[in-house]
Amino acid sequence: MTGGAGFIGVHTVRHLVAEDVTVLVVDDRRHECGEALPPAVELEVADINSSAAAAAVVRFRPDAILHLAAQGGVSRSVRDPVGDALVNVLGTVALLKASADAECRRFVFASSGGAIYGRAARLPTPERTAPKPLAPYGAAKQAAEGYLGMFARTFGMRTLALRYSNVYGPFQDGTGEAGVVAITCERLLSGRAPQIRGDGHQTRDFVFVADVADANVRALRASVTGAINIGTGTATSVRTVVNELAAAAAYSGPIDFDEGRPGEVRDTALDTRRAQTLLGWRAPTPLRDGLSQTFTSFRERTRRATAPSNAGPAGAAATRGPAPRAGSG
Repeated sequence: MTGGAGFIGVHTVRHLVAEDVTVLVVDDRRHECGEALPPAVELEVADINSSAAAAAVVRFRPDAILHLAAQGGVSRSVRDPVGDALVNVLGTVALLKASADAECRRFVFASSGGAIYGRAARLPTPERTAPKPLAPYGAAKQAAEGYLGMFARTFGMRTLALRYSNVYGPFQDGTGEAGVVAITCERLLSGRAPQIRGDGHQTRDFVFVADVADANVRALRASVTGAINIGTGTATSVRTVVNELAAAAAYSGPIDFDEGRPGEVRDTALDTRRAQTLLGWRAPTPLRDGLSQTFTSFRERTRRATAPSNAGPAGAAATRGPAPRAGSG
């Protein structure tokens, strides 16, 4: 698994280890979520474009590969489309080549249903909809899916793209360009007002990370190929999510609004009937329950980070970066 030390990765690794699966994680640790991997998991610290990563895959000879490692963030991709492509396109191609060299026939790729379809005319959006991404991030995912198809046709690999909607949950990074849930939790717990980019009426399909980890495991074991949406099928406004988290924090103050970001889609929701039929999967966690679990997790991590420690001055708080802003994803 690439990106196994990250937010979705750690949840998925724990799911696999609980089922007694042997796992190799390839991760450069630039975006690790701060949670330790299980002791039984082998970790290769390497960039996915490196020869070390390719060699680790060939040595391990996996039965299946889950490729989660990516450069995340729509606005970051707009600022640096070349850097985005180096990771999200070339990194995927490098890993596909390593998979073929290792004679691994099952390859599952983390794509993006939230970014790849663009301004879809139909909501919830089915997989047969032609991709029309609005940002380099979505374009890179579309290009990577093209390579999946080529490797399937040429090398006989069984490739599958899981088109995630907006994934949220415990361990997500709330200090950078993460989704609105993580950023809002960070702001509320540090005593700052929630902040929304845009008017807050834009909608997203929010899916809980534990449900996504379950989809990942099912996909690794299935033989289905092509693309499958992973979401809830329900569109929820960003303002609704921020209000729910504010209530969980007992915050009754104002919400700050900022300009929207270029390349973002106004409304998204994914048709998940194909996932139900071919993977036997659905997202059972209600949004309110998922948000409650997420906020509780963030609160507990904040308490641990600010607790007195022998390693430094008593009561010292963890150092934070620039104030994050909640976008729409």
